[in-house]
Amino acid sequence: MAKLRMTLQTQLVLRALLEDPAKRRYGLELCELAGLPSGTIYPILARLEHVGWVESTWEDPAVHEQAGRPRRRFYRITEDGAEQARTALAHAYRARKQPLPGWAAACPPGGGGVS
Repeated sequence: MAKLRMTLQTQLVLRALLEDPAKRRYGLELCELAGLPSGTIYPILARLEHVGWVESTWEDPAVHEQAGRPRRRFYRITEDGAEQARTALAHAYRARKQPLPGWAAACPPGGGGVS
């Protein structure tokens, strides 16, 4: 299985998918839930699908034709993906809560750069 970078944007997409793991969501719906543009969401969804955390299906053509709109692709987090996502999100959260390293904590506020 490929390694997944746990960027802040990836975390936002995973949180949106985990709100209701059984629900299929289309891309623009995920854009709204995660607060990210489609140019960010779709590459993340492709990576999540590549590693097996997400699966996708196309909408039945009759549905979108009747609604008079483009066909939607629906995404759903897999059971295994949900478990791995929760673990990865918890790890990312703990990593952010770590104290600053000694060299960073010793820097004076306001930069303290060389003149």
